[in-house]
Amino acid sequence: MISSEQISDVQNRLDSLYQFLSIEEKEVEIKKLEKITQESKFWDLPDKAQKTLKEISKLKIWTSAFYKVKTELDELIILEEFLSKGESSEIEVEGKFKNCISLLEDLEFKNMLSAKEDNMSAIMTINPGAGGTESQDWAEMIMRMYLMWGGKNRYKIKELDFQKAEPEGIKSVTLEFEGDFAFGNLKGENGVHRLVRISPFDSNAKRHTSFASVFVYPLADDSIEIIIDPSDISWDTFRSSGAGGQGVNKIESAVRLKHESSGIIIENSETRSQLENKAKAMQLLKSQLYELEIRKIQEEKDKLEGNKKKIEWGSQIRNYVLHPYKMVKDLRTNHESSNPDAVLDGDLNPFIRSYLMEFGQK
Repeated sequence: MISSEQISDVQNRLDSLYQFLSIEEKEVEIKKLEKITQESKFWDLPDKAQKTLKEISKLKIWTSAFYKVKTELDELIILEEFLSKGESSEIEVEGKFKNCISLLEDLEFKNMLSAKEDNMSAIMTINPGAGGTESQDWAEMIMRMYLMWGGKNRYKIKELDFQKAEPEGIKSVTLEFEGDFAFGNLKGENGVHRLVRISPFDSNAKRHTSFASVFVYPLADDSIEIIIDPSDISWDTFRSSGAGGQGVNKIESAVRLKHESSGIIIENSETRSQLENKAKAMQLLKSQLYELEIRKIQEEKDKLEGNKKKIEWGSQIRNYVLHPYKMVKDLRTNHESSNPDAVLDGDLNPFIRSYLMEFGQK
């Protein structure tokens, strides 16, 4: 039987989220923006109008989820009152309680994704470690894993740059994931991924260890102001080696941007237009510089809070073992799976969730 104390606990958790998620402030902002959309000249500047509508949509993700839980809780309280009068059953109350808890836990998990950058698109770069063909093949397997994860979770994926390796695998790839909380979900995938398997390239069938690195950062939009000195940038152009069609390969449409101050190098071969590729490369530079600022702020915050469990950037985060036993284990959360085939087919959400619940935005 569901007790009044259990219902009271749900109410307290929801009240806390109301404060944590700044629901009242979000509602005020929504009303303000919706008033702007009603102005007669709203669509005179289409880009600005779209930006406003996108901002409203982002804010409503939080308010809608909150009031969905509140409605369920209100109905639960009414059902409990009816039960005391013999007008409802314990089964009805328990069913409503389970629904309420499920929605509440989903909202609490969303709270792990409440940082401003979490709802931005994500840029992911994958590179093989030392080891030649073995690591190049592993990097391509990692790419396939994230492509399958993105497809299963309904993200729109673009290939911004692809460098094929010989005889197998890839030298590097840059992908863009667009959709709700793309960066928030993928930010914990940063680091080195280690594979242990019987090598398909070794005639002696020996066990090999391979490494690939994954780097994820948020794609900064127009709301992020990053000032870049043009004299700090140099450009190279080259022919794309990706599968972009004959037109891409015939001309030097691919670009390489070098930013002297930070040492950041970006390659982009997304389109056949050199100008478009340069514009995208500049956006990616802006995004990486923004990510560096986020990291600095987080490091300072961790110092102030005395955070002992620091996550080293770029360190080994996950082992994928295919021999002598089968297992995938996250070294930060200790979450593991005995089905590496499913994980490599994109079943990453349990790993993503365990990371965010431990290290996400509180």
